[in-house]
Amino acid sequence: MTIAYSDRPRFSPNIDRLARNAHVLSIAGFFLLCCVVFTLSSDVFLTSGNLLNVLRQSAPLMMVAIAMTFVITSGGIDLSIGSMIALINAVTAIALHNGAPWPLVVGGALMIGASLGLAQGWFIAFQKIPSFIVTLAGLSILRGVALLFTEGFSVPISNNASFAVIGRGDFFGVPVPALLAMMTMIAGYVILDRMKFGRHVTAVGVNPEAARRAGIPVRLVTMSVYGMTGLTSAAAGIIIASRLSSGSSNAAVGFELDVIAAVVLGGTVLVGGRGTIIGTVLGALTIAIIGNGLILVHISAFFTQIVTGTIILSAIWLNSKVFSQMAVRYRGRSKTL
Repeated sequence: MTIAYSDRPRFSPNIDRLARNAHVLSIAGFFLLCCVVFTLSSDVFLTSGNLLNVLRQSAPLMMVAIAMTFVITSGGIDLSIGSMIALINAVTAIALHNGAPWPLVVGGALMIGASLGLAQGWFIAFQKIPSFIVTLAGLSILRGVALLFTEGFSVPISNNASFAVIGRGDFFGVPVPALLAMMTMIAGYVILDRMKFGRHVTAVGVNPEAARRAGIPVRLVTMSVYGMTGLTSAAAGIIIASRLSSGSSNAAVGFELDVIAAVVLGGTVLVGGRGTIIGTVLGALTIAIIGNGLILVHISAFFTQIVTGTIILSAIWLNSKVFSQMAVRYRGRSKTL
């Protein structure tokens, strides 16, 4: 009689699934905890009007964070996204102020954003300049160009009902920016988790040289992910211009820090090799919920950034230390059972 032995119990797939998704589960739990705390602290928080407002305002952050997930998963970083948003925001407002048709303006702005992102990606991928240096230079250059175009002033957008729908409209009660963010989320999830390009991005982040030897076009993949952040940053700039009916070179100051925080908070490894779109979306929503909730409970604006930063640091610490160690212990136990 032959007896088959296995060093893994039957329930080990569930343990493996828990271990793989520990980071996402932890940010999901933290997100729910924030919702419960703010619900108990304010009668306004859980109202439909406030929640829809949170979705509308967090849409640009969510869209850019999804693209940033690809960049960080590939082992890079993009510090220029805030300045990219400001430039597109200003260019869009100037073009509409001068009477250009809004569909042409929107299409042109998206092309400009994608092209500038690809240009930065070219320096990173083909000229071997570190992404930190290239995008730090882009942060300064793009913001400077925006200041040059606007001369430091806000540019008003005349009443344009069709363009205003992008930032202030709704579809069956759901804000249009939230719908755009949802479509970006679905596309990002499919690309990263279900398509060959997503596997290539992950492989480049794990080991670029091994990926190159495996036949992956490392330089093209690297350049492409910066085109994605450029494209989504342009979309965010358009949404903000539509929502505020103006463009400004001072838009999205410090935005890149919120985006990186959302991505890392969601469980994407900062050094590359692992990314999660669902975690990024939860991270972006968590940051938006924290900002909104602190305002509703009348926390002074001078303390809001301190409290937000402390909460984010604590959550990331718990995510990277406590939950990761728990996942490792679970794996170890499953192998010894």
